[in-house]
Amino acid sequence: MPPASTGASTIALDAAVPSSPAALTPIVQDRLTPGGPGYRRMSFALFSAGIATFALLYSTQALLPSVSASFGATAGQASWTVSAATGALALCVLPLSALSERFGRRQMMTASLAVAVVIGLLVPFAPSLGWLIALRAVQGAALAGLPASAMAYLAEEVRPKALVAAIGLFVAGNSIGGMSGRILAGWVAQLWGWRVALGAIGLLAVACAVTFHLLIPRARHFSPASLNLKALAKTVTGHLSNPLLRRLYAIGALFMTVFGGVYTVIGYRLVEEPFSLPQGVVGSIFLVYLVGTVSSAAAGRLVARLGRRGALYLAVSTTAAGLLLSLADQLAAVLAGLVLITAGFFAGHAVASSSVSRTATTGRAQASALYQSAYYLGSSAGGTLGAVAFHAGGWAGTVGMGVLAVLGVLTITLFGSRAARSERLHAGAPQPLHN
Repeated sequence: MPPASTGASTIALDAAVPSSPAALTPIVQDRLTPGGPGYRRMSFALFSAGIATFALLYSTQALLPSVSASFGATAGQASWTVSAATGALALCVLPLSALSERFGRRQMMTASLAVAVVIGLLVPFAPSLGWLIALRAVQGAALAGLPASAMAYLAEEVRPKALVAAIGLFVAGNSIGGMSGRILAGWVAQLWGWRVALGAIGLLAVACAVTFHLLIPRARHFSPASLNLKALAKTVTGHLSNPLLRRLYAIGALFMTVFGGVYTVIGYRLVEEPFSLPQGVVGSIFLVYLVGTVSSAAAGRLVARLGRRGALYLAVSTTAAGLLLSLADQLAAVLAGLVLITAGFFAGHAVASSSVSRTATTGRAQASALYQSAYYLGSSAGGTLGAVAFHAGGWAGTVGMGVLAVLGVLTITLFGSRAARSERLHAGAPQPLHN
């Protein structure tokens, strides 16, 4: 899946399955379904929200060389315009998802999008790099209220059989927003500068937010719940004490460290010698994201054939091969390396995020929120560390950082395989072909 995907779809499916079908049939029948009233409006509203969310979240990533030149900043300093947004989102996902239980999914999504859009219109006027980073942090915190609330809204308002398609459309909006926002920013910046480019992203987000507000149906199945911080803390602590969940959170964070580092720094490499590509062409590099759509969709088949850990080994190998290939000074080799990195990352992320839902037997919404937090913290760390490594050692430094993160994933996966094998031997069970 694209970076927008968090694995929450499985949780939403689980939440939507009635525990007593006979008792809940009238409620299920009253939910939205394809072809029924309100379903198309709901789908297009959330598709628009997904575009706005990820166009805003990564709006500066394709513009970092221009931002550096404008403020006289290093790659590491400018990278904070991305890392601050993703880091703030990571820290705010869990508390804002809890608030949506009290105040409503629709209300949380509307408020989050409205605040993020207003900040998006202010960002182009940031007088200094410090102000730009601060505004981006606030924007990322605001956006944290949308993904988890959207998944919960779909679980409550859509019939279970139609839920996969509805969530898929929302995730598609995330993917298209993340990709198109970077491409739009790159070409506009080439013509009129990075501030105008950020303004264009802001106006795109305004149009999407207005569309969302006008189309999103009123929630008919939401029941407010009181905030129980003690119960929430107990659930979170329980998840963090689960060794398998901890490994999955670490895997998601490390994969995203590689991905965030590579795509934060790649613009700097491509505008320099020997490539010297214009800003618009550099922004178009993000079309490689489409590879991720294919590899994440194939993750299920990989798991069926190789097992979860086998699929992770393949994802690690593919990502590592892409990193090494990208060291070449030929553009074709660099692009091929990006394709492999992207395919490996999205496959690994899809396996890890879906495994979280499978592993957590209680408090699955919180388990998913913790994965999202780890995932976006990895993005924040990767962007900053990748830029610092690039400043210190060029592209080879960024690749070295990525290889270390990939080795971390490999080590964790090997440890998990060994622990699972030991448990089976201890229990006296026959070892399956795939684990």
